[in-house]
Amino acid sequence: MTTPNYPARVRLIDVGPRDGLQNEAQPVPASTKIELVQRLQAAGVQEIEVTSYVSPKWVPQMADNHAVMQGIARRAGVRYSVLVPNMRGLQAALRDRPDEIVVFGAASETFSQRNINCSIAESIERFAPVVEAARQAGIAVRGAMSCAVGCPYEGDIAPERVGALARQLKAIGVQRVDVADTIGVGTPLKVQRAIEATLAHFDLDHISGHFHDTYGQALANTLAAMQMGVWHFQCSVAGLGGCPYAPGATGNVATEDVVYLLHGLGIDTGIDLDALADTGAWISGVLGRPTGSRAGRALLAKRASGDALSCGTR
Repeated sequence: MTTPNYPARVRLIDVGPRDGLQNEAQPVPASTKIELVQRLQAAGVQEIEVTSYVSPKWVPQMADNHAVMQGIARRAGVRYSVLVPNMRGLQAALRDRPDEIVVFGAASETFSQRNINCSIAESIERFAPVVEAARQAGIAVRGAMSCAVGCPYEGDIAPERVGALARQLKAIGVQRVDVADTIGVGTPLKVQRAIEATLAHFDLDHISGHFHDTYGQALANTLAAMQMGVWHFQCSVAGLGGCPYAPGATGNVATEDVVYLLHGLGIDTGIDLDALADTGAWISGVLGRPTGSRAGRALLAKRASGDALSCGTR
């Protein structure tokens, strides 16, 4: 049997504290967000997207960004990233010294207008001085490419448009990019075509996959990206998240599910899956619902079943 040439190691970026929690209707205390970060890094997650510096008028859930960043106990070897929408956001973020900022653009003109009220070209122009200032301050810059395979308003997105966005982000100094299936409509072939277009401007070490699981394709898309050599992926503990501009879109693929897949392939992640499942169950309990991770639910049920059997034999 021929075995695909997957990477020997995959590095995961958990976006749960930011992308996962930002759309929660109920207020989530800063103390909970801080504990979530602490639990993730204790489980071995080496990259965490912590918060965003957007206007609290638009995203009130992230109004406590400074308190969260100041409250976490940073660990050596862990990269802490934050999302910034403009120069004002960057100036606020600089006080908290993130390791990386995330700027964002869409491969869909309509999504760009609905999401940030400007065209793609205008968004690039807006972010150019932000990227320059961040890099001058010694902070790395990642660019999130939204709707890289599909848009809730325009449907399928041609790979050429993804390549054009990647080229523009590269031109303003962005160091690595996320190929993001924002609404979870991607399939392996579509994802591979989007990554192929991105590879014209960024190498494999500077491309990550960001897949939502609306149609249940996120793990298949992860495998398809790994077959091309991609070894960075974003995911969200317990499958937290969603997209307010895409009705029906579910959260990011659950970190637990991705780790279970990778460990089953013999791929190193450096993450303790049991500790991660406990973290997913904990934050889901805080939010008042079951974990969205299938692997997490199965592991917890297996553990509970084992405890019950053990009790029955005493």
